[in-house]
Amino acid sequence: MISASSHEAMPLVLRNCTVIDAQHPEPREGMQIVIEGERIQEVTPEPVRISSAREIDIRGRSVLPGLIDCHNHIFLSEVYTRRLEAVPLTLMAAQAIPVLRASLDRGFTTMRDAGGADWGIRDAVDRGIISGPRLFISGRALSQTGGHGDYRLRTESDIPCGCASALRFGKFIADGVTEVRRAARDQLRQGANQIKVMVSGGVASLNDPIDARQYSAEEIRAIVEEAEAWKTYVMAHAYTPEAIIHAVSNGVRSIEHGNLVDVEAARLISQKGAYVVPTLVTYDALHRRGAEYGLPAVSMSKLSRILEVGLKSIEILKGEGVKIGFGTDLLGELREEQSREFSIRAEVLTPYEIICQATAVNAEILNRTGELGVVAPGALADLLVVDGNPLNDISLLEHQGRYLSLIMKGGWLYKNVLDA
Repeated sequence: MISASSHEAMPLVLRNCTVIDAQHPEPREGMQIVIEGERIQEVTPEPVRISSAREIDIRGRSVLPGLIDCHNHIFLSEVYTRRLEAVPLTLMAAQAIPVLRASLDRGFTTMRDAGGADWGIRDAVDRGIISGPRLFISGRALSQTGGHGDYRLRTESDIPCGCASALRFGKFIADGVTEVRRAARDQLRQGANQIKVMVSGGVASLNDPIDARQYSAEEIRAIVEEAEAWKTYVMAHAYTPEAIIHAVSNGVRSIEHGNLVDVEAARLISQKGAYVVPTLVTYDALHRRGAEYGLPAVSMSKLSRILEVGLKSIEILKGEGVKIGFGTDLLGELREEQSREFSIRAEVLTPYEIICQATAVNAEILNRTGELGVVAPGALADLLVVDGNPLNDISLLEHQGRYLSLIMKGGWLYKNVLDA
């Protein structure tokens, strides 16, 4: 296996490319892309002659930036998350290896883990020990007692250490300004790229209603202050308008899910310059397959409410000019449906809008504008070659990467069937 940290030893020229990215509303045909090391050096319609360069003729196929999934959970290997209590940390990490590789096979060259992944798995990818998308990790998601991250049974009283099972590894229960400030600092100390916080109830947790507003304004502001001190930001699990307004008013930059958003909440998000990362595919997949994998009745009941308003939430957000990111949030066996998010969104958005969300908008969320999500000089050479035009058929980005004839991550040719 070629190391994910290695790049082409010589310059590489991709010829005859039809480039599609967020910087240009129309495809650019007949383009040449010059790559040196891990970055793009030139994108030009003019002939390029580099005597020492390797060349690949793309033959007019579509070239896109690598895809970005801004809401993923690589360590959550069970649909019914209580079952993770029986998964030791060693097995948890081992099970993430094929998950990461499968995501790269689908063209996702970058993923933001929304709670659970740590610096160890991120470094394993960066060093080329594991093949997978580059990771932006949140560490352990912060939850108040009784919040969405508190998975204790009602008969349990002790707060778990987070060191014994996959269920406990991804969550940190903290209450009060002093505790949440310490918890945020500790996640940053351990390498978190951003901080995740729970501010409403959720589907997977058994004891908190969807409508529960979680964490006080003072607690959220303390967490945001600590993140900003490290030049990063806070992302928040939030469904209801009340929870969304509560989070954004206190400095949260990225709202996760947001299914129950209304016009008032969407308008505030837009005014604050915050983002929303919907994850529609997870509700669709849970609705169809959740019971098969043990999702309990209480979760299925919560799910029905969230599922029916998903597409409407996208329409509301778009109407108020909110920047919409792209996420999936799939668990366990359902993660194979990662790319179906494209077709679900296509019911209310154009293929170009969705591609922009999964590339340039997500790069903005990650604070990597110009480095990720574009085909441009100076950007990391994360590139996909698609057999066909995804602007005409967005489903070409599905099917487990079947229509991706080349996948490049940071100048590393992970997949290339064009020379075959």
